[in-house]
Amino acid sequence: MTQTAIRIGTRDSKLALWQAETVSNLLQQAGYTTQLVPVKSEGDINLTTPLYEMGVQGIFTRSLDIALLNNQIDIAVHSMKDVPTQLPGGIVQAAVLSRGNEKDLLVLHPGKTSITPALLAEPNTALTITIATSSIRRKAQWQHRYPQTTFENLRGNVHTRMEKLKNSNWDAAIFAAAGLERVGLRPASAIEIDWMLPAPAQGAIMIVGRENDSRVLEACAPLNDTVTALCTQLEKDFLRTLMGGCTTPISALAQIQNGQLHFTGSLLSVDGSQKIQVEKQLPVEQAMQLGVIAANEILQNGGEAIVASMK
Repeated sequence: MTQTAIRIGTRDSKLALWQAETVSNLLQQAGYTTQLVPVKSEGDINLTTPLYEMGVQGIFTRSLDIALLNNQIDIAVHSMKDVPTQLPGGIVQAAVLSRGNEKDLLVLHPGKTSITPALLAEPNTALTITIATSSIRRKAQWQHRYPQTTFENLRGNVHTRMEKLKNSNWDAAIFAAAGLERVGLRPASAIEIDWMLPAPAQGAIMIVGRENDSRVLEACAPLNDTVTALCTQLEKDFLRTLMGGCTTPISALAQIQNGQLHFTGSLLSVDGSQKIQVEKQLPVEQAMQLGVIAANEILQNGGEAIVASMK
């Protein structure tokens, strides 16, 4: 009896295809037949409007979710940070792969050699440079530390953004480290921004499927990395409790070390002038509500006013 191929929906950028091919290879190693089905997302079609002006919630996942519900594909592969905190009805999380590098990177313009790790080691109110990014989270955190920075909007897949940086007069641009590393584009001169908290679930790949498709959910279950799934769930809980999305400067990182779950989360005003950060640590078995607890602490310590100002 011929096995029905698992149709894997993906955006058609090189990074998205790399992620989908990774899932495809893992499923094939487990004995399944697979087929990649590229789908254009709204976020890939409109590359000029800043994300925060596009009602961005789900903009990179919506087209794939529709294809999934219409039975045009069997699973969708997403960068987990792009996935809304509430999945559409009928769609469930099938697996979260082991996390890649969760950090943000400062990629320098090839002709700009004055920016060094030493220059960025401490907050600097006098630093006047031009940084390109479409992320309101990255802008707010950077501006909190370097308030004289000028920002330029930067959209497109990682290859497009790297090309735009090379052909610009900007000093640098900010990228997710995992994305550049996965497609082999991380420059040797790139600086890891160790002080910048990532987007919730940054660096993680998520597979979703139809809730009633037991064959596909069973196939994907062994691909789930329990540590990554727990940490990213807590980060998403933090985001959901603060009622945030891609248009809100909310950051979170959960990590497990020696049986302890370490959680750090922050909320900033859009201009970076206000910042509330929380750090928590609990034994892993007691940490299931840590994202919600951390978010509520931020709301009680001035976060409600910041969230209200953004609505």
